[in-house]
Amino acid sequence: MSLGALGSLLAALVVLLVGALLNRRVRLLSKYNIPDPITGGLLFAALASVAAALSFRLNIDQTLKPVLLLMFFAGVGMSADLRQLARGGRAMLVFLLVLFPYILVQDAVGVAMARLLDLHPIFGVVAGSITLVGGHGTGAAYAERFAEVNNLQAVMELTMTVATIGLIIGGIIGGPVAEYLITRYKLQAAPVARAEAQELAEVQPLTTVGLVGALAGILAAVVGGQWLAAQFPGGVITIPTFLWCMMLGVAIRNLAPFARLRFDDRASDLVAGVCLSLFLVMTMMALDLIQVALSAGPFLAIIAVQVLFIVLYAVLVCFRFMGRDYEAAVTSAAFIGFNMGSTATAMANMQAITAKYGPAPQSYLIVPLAGAFFIDLMNALVLTLVLALPFVGG
Repeated sequence: MSLGALGSLLAALVVLLVGALLNRRVRLLSKYNIPDPITGGLLFAALASVAAALSFRLNIDQTLKPVLLLMFFAGVGMSADLRQLARGGRAMLVFLLVLFPYILVQDAVGVAMARLLDLHPIFGVVAGSITLVGGHGTGAAYAERFAEVNNLQAVMELTMTVATIGLIIGGIIGGPVAEYLITRYKLQAAPVARAEAQELAEVQPLTTVGLVGALAGILAAVVGGQWLAAQFPGGVITIPTFLWCMMLGVAIRNLAPFARLRFDDRASDLVAGVCLSLFLVMTMMALDLIQVALSAGPFLAIIAVQVLFIVLYAVLVCFRFMGRDYEAAVTSAAFIGFNMGSTATAMANMQAITAKYGPAPQSYLIVPLAGAFFIDLMNALVLTLVLALPFVGG
C-alpha cells in the first residue's frame, strides 16, 4: 500500500501527535527530552516493520522531505538577530576546535573495534565518521568506492544500516546527556534571552498576519536559496542548498527593518519547528527496523563503544570547553546529534531541550553553521588521512 504526498503528510502529522502525547504521558521520555518525532517515528517504524514481515508494506511518499528541511533552515535564519548573535564568533571557533579531534577519535575507535572483531579495518571507518558524522550521503559515496576498489561484500547495505542506527541513537541519547548536565550543575537559560522571550509572549500574542509574514519570508529564502545553489553548483567549497536558505533567511530578517518591515521571531520559530518535526518523523517512518537489526551484526558492538565514547567526550570535553553553562549543555546535546546522526537530529535535540528550559540563541547559530559545511570539510580531511594509512586502506 502506498500513500501519496498528502496522505503521507497526514500520516506524519498523526504520528507526530502520537509521539508528543507519549512524551507527555510517559515520565521517562519527558524527563530525558526525547524529541517528539523520534518517539512517534520509532513507534510507527516498529509497527510498520512488523507489518512488513507479515507481508503488509506501507510506503511513505518522501517528496515533501527536502522542502521541509530547507524551510526549517530558512526559519532558523529568519529567527537570527545578528545584534544578539554577533557574540557567537569565539564560541564557533572553540566548538570547531572541540569537534575536529573527536572525528579522529571516532575513526580510531571504529578501526580498533574492527580489528578486535577480526573485520577489515575499513569496516571500522564505515562504523566511524563516514556514516556517523557523514550520514547516508557520505556513506553511500564511500561505500561505492570500497566495493569497487577493495572488493568488500555488502558494504553498501552495511553502510546504510550503520547510518540509520546512528540517526536513531543520536536522537535518543542527546536529550538525556543534556538533562544530566543541566540537573547536575543546576543550569538555567541566560536571564536576558529568557526575559526577552517571555516579554514578547506577554506583550503581543502571535497573530495570523505575523505567521503569514514569517511563512512568506521563509518561502522567499527557500526559493532564493535553491536558485543560488543552482547558480553556484561547484567550486573549492560547495555551499549546500540549505545553507544558502539559512543565509538568505538571516539577510531577510536583519535587513527588513531598514524597509520598515518587522517579522515575528516566534512565528519563524514555530514554522521552523513544525518543518523540522515533520522532516524527522517522515525519515523515521520510512525505516525498516527489522532489516536494520538483521543487517547490523557485529557493527552493533562497534556502535555501542562509539556511544560510550561520544557521551564521555560530550560531558568531559565539549561541555567544559564550551563554558560549562546552559548554552554549553544544549550545544553538547547537539554535538551528539550530528556526530551520531545529522544536523537535523542535532537541531531536534536542541529544540526539545529549549522548549523545556528556555532559549539558547548562541547554540542555534553555531550548530547549524558547523553542521553545514565545516564538519564535512573536517571529516573529508580526517578520512583522507585515515584511509591513507597502510593498515586501513591498504
